[in-house]
Amino acid sequence: MKAFLTIGLLIISNTFMVMAWYGHLKFSEWKWFNKLGLVSIILISWGIALFEYAFQVPANKIGFKENGGPFNLIQLKVIQEVITLVVFAVFTLIVFKTETFRFNHIISFVFLILAVYFMFKK
Repeated sequence: MKAFLTIGLLIISNTFMVMAWYGHLKFSEWKWFNKLGLVSIILISWGIALFEYAFQVPANKIGFKENGGPFNLIQLKVIQEVITLVVFAVFTLIVFKTETFRFNHIISFVFLILAVYFMFKK
């Protein structure tokens, strides 16, 4: 159960992270947003990132083996990175319609899945 909760929280966390890091590139299409300076955009991104941390920290706390969770620190990091890339790919395809998903991207994801497999192999 803690594994699913950890992964769910990491998915939510990374969704906010991707919006904080890359959302402003799409939001610039809005006239009012396009008038903002860099400092304002950074502050908005920090505000979004606050929600990322609100889910990331509990995910790591719940999932960490020394706190009774199922994952060691390296496993948590690899899971988080894979989730980040998957969330980013989905975000890119949904929000940025100009991006395409190609065969080499599929191969990359297969290697990421293999990385997770080997990370958990004893």
